[in-house]
Amino acid sequence: MKLTLKHAFAIIILSFAAPAAAGPLEDATAANERGDYAIALRLLRPLADQGNDRAQFNLGVMYDNGRGMAQNEAEALKWYRKAAEQGYALAQNNLGLMYDNGKALPQDYAEAVKWYRKAAEKGLAPAQLNLARMYDNGQGVPQDYAEAVQWVRKAAEQGYALAQNHLGVRYEHGKGLPQDYAKAVRWFRGAAEQGNADAQNNLGTMVARGQGVPQDLVSAYMWFNLAAMAGNQQAANNRDVAAQHMTQAQIAEAQKLAREWTANKPRSQ
Repeated sequence: MKLTLKHAFAIIILSFAAPAAAGPLEDATAANERGDYAIALRLLRPLADQGNDRAQFNLGVMYDNGRGMAQNEAEALKWYRKAAEQGYALAQNNLGLMYDNGKALPQDYAEAVKWYRKAAEKGLAPAQLNLARMYDNGQGVPQDYAEAVQWVRKAAEQGYALAQNHLGVRYEHGKGLPQDYAKAVRWFRGAAEQGNADAQNNLGTMVARGQGVPQDLVSAYMWFNLAAMAGNQQAANNRDVAAQHMTQAQIAEAQKLAREWTANKPRSQ
């Protein structure tokens, strides 16, 4: 069987920051969630003008998404920067990504690394993963796979599913650390059990191959099926390949397991 794994990442945070307490910021968040963007904007702007870092970040998200107004990357940049300069980690991550991608300003990997690092050192898992990518690619810093692994691990150990999946990929391929299929399976499973479709596909691949775990096509098919139902085309292809080596009874059992697992509705990260 020819089965493939999937991995890729670049993370921007485009959901509102949670309000610290009841008040206008909480009302703005509620308005945004129900799609009343004009109300959210009206509540956020005076708070942002007064220097509230969460409001500044949320206003940046609205401009970045084009919610309640035309999408405006320059305005998003302005508000992210205001919040980032106050030390707000979510904004620091997003400002880093704007430098990384050259959105609304010249691309500058060194500045991207600077802002990712500020957020990563505060423990923000998406920023830790973004910083790891810069070390992987040698963008803004010398290429250093071992350093990349350290930042991925910090995020993975927080339970961040995207990082758990990527740490699994590193163990699977021996990138920046010794190849270890059992550890790859462990980290893929941690992310897969949170509902991460890429990790479900990767875990299914390892189980189907019998790498780091006894071969089990029923379990592999279940993980492929779960990922395929979430829209992962690679997993759908892998599921079809696995099915060619299974009996109808095995496929039925795998589908039953997938239905039972889906009933728990885990949250993907």
